[in-house]
Amino acid sequence: MSATDPLLLVPAPLSVRPLEGSPFVLGPDLRVVVGDTPEEIGAGVLAAEVIGALVDTPLGLQTGDDPAPGAVHLRLADDAGPLDADPTERYSLTVTADGVEVLAPRAAGLLHGVATLRQLLRPGPDGEVTVPAVVVHDAPRYEWRGLSLDVVRHFFTVDQVTAVLGLMSELKLNVLHLHLSDDQGWRLDVPSRPELAARSSGTEVGGGPGGCYSADDFAQIVAHAAARHITVVPEIDVPGHVNAALHALPELTPDGVAPPPYTGTEVGFSRLHRDVPATRAFLQDVLGDVAAMTPGPYLHIGGDEVLTMAPEEYRWFVRTAQDVARAAGKTVVGWQEIALADVEPGTVVQFWDPRADPEPFAAAAAAGARLLMSPGSRVYLDMKYDADSPLGLDWAGFVEVRDSYDWDPDAAIPGVPADAVVGVEAAVWTETVPTLEDLFVMLLPRLAAVAEVAWSAQDRRGWAGFRTRVAGLAAGWDRAGYPWYPSPQVDW
Repeated sequence: MSATDPLLLVPAPLSVRPLEGSPFVLGPDLRVVVGDTPEEIGAGVLAAEVIGALVDTPLGLQTGDDPAPGAVHLRLADDAGPLDADPTERYSLTVTADGVEVLAPRAAGLLHGVATLRQLLRPGPDGEVTVPAVVVHDAPRYEWRGLSLDVVRHFFTVDQVTAVLGLMSELKLNVLHLHLSDDQGWRLDVPSRPELAARSSGTEVGGGPGGCYSADDFAQIVAHAAARHITVVPEIDVPGHVNAALHALPELTPDGVAPPPYTGTEVGFSRLHRDVPATRAFLQDVLGDVAAMTPGPYLHIGGDEVLTMAPEEYRWFVRTAQDVARAAGKTVVGWQEIALADVEPGTVVQFWDPRADPEPFAAAAAAGARLLMSPGSRVYLDMKYDADSPLGLDWAGFVEVRDSYDWDPDAAIPGVPADAVVGVEAAVWTETVPTLEDLFVMLLPRLAAVAEVAWSAQDRRGWAGFRTRVAGLAAGWDRAGYPWYPSPQVDW
């Protein structure tokens, strides 16, 4: 696609071919037609919901064959999409004057095709909605395309998290990493230690009311994500960032005295202790609970900013957490500091601070770890846009849209080969982000930039084209009620 491509798709697809002929007009006979498998029906329900909202008309869902014009067809097909790509998420989309066909080997690909169709819809001045005639073949560059959301520094409700999931689905992101514990609060009620939620969920930065997810709440988030083929990765941050845990469970402290609640923003002052008798059981029980509550394959153990612990004790914590995760059938994810421990092959090391020595990450990759790219100077979306931004931090510098876009994850860490890079994950920490409106302003438009970095092949990307295409998304964000930041780097 060129900078002047009228289709304005984000992320940029692998292949786009405009067709001769009239566009498809979404008329009074519009309906969604699917095959009879549960996967096709599930995708069809979401497609009918998305398209129906845009045309302000409830859409019918039909199964089986329906050759009459005017329908959106969703079908599973093994030979759909770029055949040299993994079948999990690839898809093909064909639009003619007679209708729309989305084909994919798996249901996730069907939803990606629907997300592309959503961006192609063109509302007219007379209320008519059309879709240009086109053929799209597409597949993602990376298998992990994520957003890490801190619900501790400020709490976000189930409904607010599902709103974020809706945006993620539109941008073809497929991992929601929830940061569920920290110094300022504990956000998940776990059965083995109900005191954690009872005593430490009612605090947040600045003294707000906090909050907590019950088991049912968390299951609702997981189910909403799963319907959109988004994997939830829960994070319980140990052995640092644990003041809320220590406040709730004073038996975890060396002197048995609970520290007071913490509502500030400093880091590195709290830690677990290996020689405290309650520590091992706490790790086994709580991490085991969270693993059991989460159907996805990953468990994030944190591991960052433990500033007052000897290296050998830190390695013990990482080994113990890995043992718990493995026993629960999970793969460990941890912040980049775990590369200094003995990580197992397959462990996901999340790179966040580009100031660090790259050698441990190269060594971890050589030992079989996979690297998840979250460099703060590129994809920490809690950084200020510029010096005048009312929200955000600036320890990693200012992060404008082009900063989030103009980089290559395969080249982010010297010595780490491209085949060790599992993907890209944006992060938004919420010390300065108390409301959903603030959250969306920090996410958009930068999350769209990160989504294209994670999805689109490197040779399909370019800033000149992206800044034109992302401007085309603003009308859709307005229709959806998403607040966003009008970056001066983009001609809106």
